Amino acid sequence: MFVGFGAFGQNDKLELLIEQSEQLQLKQDSLKTEIELLKLAGFKSSLLEKGIPEIADEEVLVCHKAICLVYSEEHEMAKWVAHIISHDIVNGNVSRTNDFRVDSLISTGSSEEADYFLKTKREDGSYEYDGFGYDRGHLAPSADFRWSEIALSESYYYSNMTPQLPEFNREIWANIEGFLRAHIYNNPDKDIFVVTGPVLTDDLPKQKRSKNKVSIPEYHFKVAVDFSENKGIAFLISQEHTDYPLESYVVSIDSVEAFTGINFYPNLTEEEEKSIESASNISDWRTGLEKNDVAPMDPEELPRNCYNTIQAKQFYDYPKEVKICGTVVSSHKSSKGHIFLNLDKGFPNQIFTATIWKSNVINFSYEPEVFLINKRVCIKGKVKDYLGTPSIYPENEKKIEILEQE
Repeated sequence: MFVGFGAFGQNDKLELLIEQSEQLQLKQDSLKTEIELLKLAGFKSSLLEKGIPEIADEEVLVCHKAICLVYSEEHEMAKWVAHIISHDIVNGNVSRTNDFRVDSLISTGSSEEADYFLKTKREDGSYEYDGFGYDRGHLAPSADFRWSEIALSESYYYSNMTPQLPEFNREIWANIEGFLRAHIYNNPDKDIFVVTGPVLTDDLPKQKRSKNKVSIPEYHFKVAVDFSENKGIAFLISQEHTDYPLESYVVSIDSVEAFTGINFYPNLTEEEEKSIESASNISDWRTGLEKNDVAPMDPEELPRNCYNTIQAKQFYDYPKEVKICGTVVSSHKSSKGHIFLNLDKGFPNQIFTATIWKSNVINFSYEPEVFLINKRVCIKGKVKDYLGTPSIYPENEKKIEILEQE
């Protein structure tokens, strides 16, 4: 078969274009890395300027490119980890790396894999894992850095881990982390300064099977500040009590400081400190349907023989009527005239619903869907399971007791 010289010329041109394309890709990757490093340097500078807690004389500040921390050798974990959730996560698409490793910047040596599980290689080359019952729980979560390969990889240092019960780490703790990221997604021009840590005390139990005998924290905290609006929020939660929605664990930064002895933002002015560290209003951090959600009522503050919306599930198919108490945060009147009242958390995340059928609306001297909004009430009736949500069906207004507002 005869091939003309033109074909050889085309092949040479194709190879040249491929080579140029590869060079451009290398240049693009180099520029991307340079931009990433410059951004990280800027965040680190901001973090050091206003996002680092007060350092005690005996403490050593350790800073990587994306996170800073103080390490407790006694407990083999960080006392706290500080980082910034950047608005860059909105368009970030970096995947998990799972490159768990020792933190070489900890001069005394950080915790390691053998502090969380033992791994034995089988004859066929696979591994057998012997876990200690706790997750390697992130303090600064990897998802907060999904815009940067460098930063995300740093989140897998063992200095950024604590032993966390699976139901804590994978549920309420993950919900709190997601809550802060949601604030960024709803306000994509903002950054949030975050400090996270375990509450370290002398009497914490040790993981006896771990290599370095890491402590097992009872409580973890997370404090966050949006300096663009001078507003703060904090969460304090026990690993053993995680049944409530995240609203129940909201506290002020002041209260976490009192609980831990850590001065989180020592460079705040007196006015900023008053505005930021005393606040504990979660609605300031929310938009849309969840803005009015509130924490379920404290069982110890309820009237006798009354229960909150979390406790309602224990009365599924209970033969007697009970009183379930909470705040009416959302309501809806359907096209068929039925009225739905959601307590503590609104639709579509409702945790308890009272349904007034159209045939019973005549038994109310007021419009329930309007009059009861934002009121604290106790609703009496038999608790039924409706598609996973505990529900009561009050027949008349005597079944709904309005509590005095605080």
